[in-house]
Amino acid sequence: MSEFFIFGLLLFLALTFDFLNGFHDSANVVATMIASRALSPRFALALASIANLIGPLLFGTAVAKTVGEGLVSSESVTITVVIAALLSASIWNIFTWWFGIPSSSSHALVGGLVGGAIAFGGLDAVIWGGVLVVFAALFLSPILGFVFGWIILRLTLFLVRGATPKISITFNRLQLFTATALALSHGTNDAQKTMGIITLGLVTLGLQETFYVPLWVILASATAIGLGTAFGGWRIIKTLGGKFYRIRPIHSLTSQASSAGVILGASLLGGPVSTTHVVSSSIVGVGAAERMSKVRWSNLTDIGMAWLVTIPVTALLAAVFYYILRIFLGA
Repeated sequence: MSEFFIFGLLLFLALTFDFLNGFHDSANVVATMIASRALSPRFALALASIANLIGPLLFGTAVAKTVGEGLVSSESVTITVVIAALLSASIWNIFTWWFGIPSSSSHALVGGLVGGAIAFGGLDAVIWGGVLVVFAALFLSPILGFVFGWIILRLTLFLVRGATPKISITFNRLQLFTATALALSHGTNDAQKTMGIITLGLVTLGLQETFYVPLWVILASATAIGLGTAFGGWRIIKTLGGKFYRIRPIHSLTSQASSAGVILGASLLGGPVSTTHVVSSSIVGVGAAERMSKVRWSNLTDIGMAWLVTIPVTALLAAVFYYILRIFLGA
């Protein structure tokens, strides 16, 4: 097969993953807005999709470089490995969406890359120092989401003490800003993962000598995640919007603010984080700050299990796909 055909296949799969990422993770941005009745579902998704489209154009490509250069060695990884990783992550996204489980597209992609690389070149094909940094970002960010959610809710309650119930109207209006910030941060962090994969493919195939993200890759990735967000993964929206506790405007506002801060900060530092887990933990942190018994802790089971199993499952899937694909595409 020609290099251009193989790259075309990779590009199609990468943008499909990006679309599924937006579709799967749209709940992260709009669920609390809808649950608190700040915006209608249609308007909330429109706002999120536009911000997801714009976000990747504003905040650089640090995350893309981490994904493309920091996990696996481009000299020892083939295009078959990259395609296997994309297939693994995409299938896992569809599976978890179907069952309404807020899992991480970031975990899925990292697991797929590592699993495919090990299947091809053994443990030496993986940059373990980079993997540890990425793992630290993926696993610490939900903790920060919980802590920030707790702090911001307590601070907000202190600042509005003595206010009448009409303060909820102000909270809903302010969500236009916090939800936009969250959507921008989500688009920035998650679309860059696709940019990193596409650019890794360009370098691996020799279509590009050094690792830099071309403008057309940025535009294509931003468009794909924006379109995916516009369609909305309603099964997961229902999970985040109501299964933890009854979300009111103050919960929605403060969880959006804390999530956006964590995700945007990680993006600027080049850390690929899971927006799903950051938002989920922020929602829980906000609820727990008001009253520990407010949170239905038992409903965290599915999210916790997905957090634990996504990387090993997608790594195994990618290894299986690699062994199948190399029959047709070569090693």
